Amino acid sequence: MDLKQILGDLNRESFITLLSKLIGESKFVQNNPPELTPEEDRVGNHVLDVLQPYSTSNGGGGPLIINHVSYVKGRGNIIVEYPGSDDKGKILSFVGCHMDVVTANPDDWDFDPFSLSIDGDKLCGRGTTDCLGHVALVTELMRRLGETKPKLQSTVVAVFIANEENSTIPGIGVDALVKDGLLNKLKQGPLYWIDTADKQPCVGTGGMISWTIKATGKLFHSGLAHKAINPMELLMESLKEIQLRFYRDFPPHPKEQLYGFATPSTMKPTQWSYPGGGVNQIPAECTISGDVRLTPFYDINDVTKKLHEYVDDINANIEKLDSRGPVSKYILPDENLRGKLTLSFGEAPMSGVACNLDSRGFHVLCNATKEVVGHVKPYSITGSLPLIRELQDEGFDVQTAGYGLMATYHAKNEYCLFSDMCQGFQVFVSIISQLENDG
Repeated sequence: MDLKQILGDLNRESFITLLSKLIGESKFVQNNPPELTPEEDRVGNHVLDVLQPYSTSNGGGGPLIINHVSYVKGRGNIIVEYPGSDDKGKILSFVGCHMDVVTANPDDWDFDPFSLSIDGDKLCGRGTTDCLGHVALVTELMRRLGETKPKLQSTVVAVFIANEENSTIPGIGVDALVKDGLLNKLKQGPLYWIDTADKQPCVGTGGMISWTIKATGKLFHSGLAHKAINPMELLMESLKEIQLRFYRDFPPHPKEQLYGFATPSTMKPTQWSYPGGGVNQIPAECTISGDVRLTPFYDINDVTKKLHEYVDDINANIEKLDSRGPVSKYILPDENLRGKLTLSFGEAPMSGVACNLDSRGFHVLCNATKEVVGHVKPYSITGSLPLIRELQDEGFDVQTAGYGLMATYHAKNEYCLFSDMCQGFQVFVSIISQLENDG
């Protein structure tokens, strides 16, 4: 059986018709709570409309088994199954197509982000690269399977998800589906998480810890600096010391080169704030916030523990910290005052993932990519993808790929290329074909 001939190429008219509807919903699936909470069912309903004629229920002609699972009203997940004939449970899955988007300000864009515009090969709009383009792509794959009904040994499953990233309500997407056992059988074969970019296997992602350090000093007139504890100087010197210790304890890991990470683990500030006041006033406090991006060869919990140790040690020995100038100090003995650091963390830390480079799922993805794209060059980034580490820890063979453009990922004027999506479709077909030939 020549599956490639049966399924053919990505149908431009069908794909763009669906994608146009999905991008038309992007305004309502922006994810930035509490101001903007996505209503993923607005996207999911279009997916269901396309696949319903091939469903085994609600008057469809089969063979697709469709399960619409909701834990929160308006924020459902869709599991679509094309059954295979293998009684041993041979299976592969395409997961990770989340039905929300990041925010977009139309005033900053050169075109309307909330409607699809087409410029030759370019398909423009919020969500074309991340991740509504993938939703449309995988929907088209399942539609073609339902339409052509090829005789496969393998069961092919697609899962479209409500995104838990940024959510104020836990347990609405993949984690809930796993907890309820609805994805358990996907452990029997490779799980392809379709949520990255640039058509190459992404074999590693970073963990992320958001942190805030507040320095408390003593407010005073800047002309009498000897009577103040300057929290800005305290925090600048402390952060330098904390970063030095971090890079000593979490240096570049030997496996980072094997996985192709562009950067090692990093800890850096990204935001600075203070209560305000005149330029002639040393403030009483200030705050720096930032993040840690951690390659998956280190444990997130070890880092948070170490950060607490760094801060506790600096507080206990604050008189030993470098100061700035002859009257800069962090202790006022006559007033029994000491400067102080307070460390806190933001949302729950997220662990990175290192995909299994020895798995059949990885080799199949590489072969398909080389066949279709012409070359294969797996890469890793210290950007973070939610949930996939947890899936890996649960026993899933998680591999990641995507067919949007990294250059427009979460960016203004987002777009993808139809030609890239066509290659993504061909990669999916090649993956299915290879696993069929495993016997």
